[in-house]
Amino acid sequence: MTVDSAASPSPSAKTLTPADWVGLGVLAVFLLVGLSWSKWLPYWDKAWALSRTSLWDGAPLFDAAGEAVSLSGAWDFTLVYFTAVWKALLVALLVAAVIDALVPRDWLLRLLNRRSHAGQSLVGAALSMPSMMCTCCAAPVAAGLRETGVRRSAALAYWVGNPLLNPAVLIFLAFVLPWQYTAVRLVFAVLIAVGASALIGRWVTGRNDPVPDPSPASATVSSLPVRFLRSLGRFTLILVPEHILLVFLIGLLAPWLTGVFGLEAQLGAGAVLVVAVVGTLLVIPTGGEIPIILTLVPLGVGAGVTGALLVALPALSIPSMVMVGKAMGWRTTAAMGVAVAVSAVLAGGMLALLS
Repeated sequence: MTVDSAASPSPSAKTLTPADWVGLGVLAVFLLVGLSWSKWLPYWDKAWALSRTSLWDGAPLFDAAGEAVSLSGAWDFTLVYFTAVWKALLVALLVAAVIDALVPRDWLLRLLNRRSHAGQSLVGAALSMPSMMCTCCAAPVAAGLRETGVRRSAALAYWVGNPLLNPAVLIFLAFVLPWQYTAVRLVFAVLIAVGASALIGRWVTGRNDPVPDPSPASATVSSLPVRFLRSLGRFTLILVPEHILLVFLIGLLAPWLTGVFGLEAQLGAGAVLVVAVVGTLLVIPTGGEIPIILTLVPLGVGAGVTGALLVALPALSIPSMVMVGKAMGWRTTAAMGVAVAVSAVLAGGMLALLS
């Protein structure tokens, strides 16, 4: 067993076996083909369209749940959500299984387990940017990283960096909203993905927090398909059903949770805090915060509330926190939830000052 501490050394380098090279090759193919299909090409088309029109095509996700709590509304919400994310979720499950079953563990730990918590979070955040997943789709990969022995700061940074540091969403924001929104999002994305991840990894989990042995039995090329299918089945059977159930429950409660139109008049500045907490719990697909903000701004909702939603909505959700909770540790997961909610309040304040 190893210790989750920045002071513990990474595994020493060893010669890669043929099975290791196959595993790394499969990971590269899955990342290149899967992300091109699910993210890069669709986002290129979206950015190109926005550059010409500056008009967002699509309604807020929560409209699908209707105005009153109902089972049919919750089911419609669930269908709309999974229609938007199924490609990315499929790629995430495949990549998580490849990392768990095929990628040489000592190579992965040398890549991510830097000596300092800041170094770990910087690497995790940097690796999150090309994958551009929503928080729920990033959860299987983040959980898989943690289960293979990647330290918490790196795994946390990868998890929250995916939705917050998403380059495509930053470009979308620049096309459809004033520059202040893009600036605030970028500042707090870095503060959460790099700063909060490093601090939580250092302070919350303690010095003697064990992680799995980074030196499992060597694999052979012939054993790789079975190892992969076993890992894919485990991730799918555990994470997908709970994801569907939790999204359905959020769809059921969405009409109660999303009524922010008159909240500022009732609570004043306290509305920003309420929105930050609720937004941290709600689930949206990649970029789903944009149509919500575009709907609220013409209705007169203030910059404090929309600024809080800009950070809280994409960063985390109840489903994503449940999916990573066991692997990350529930204290760590809760600490990141608190960090996101606090950052969302500060983001609202910063956007109000800049607007």
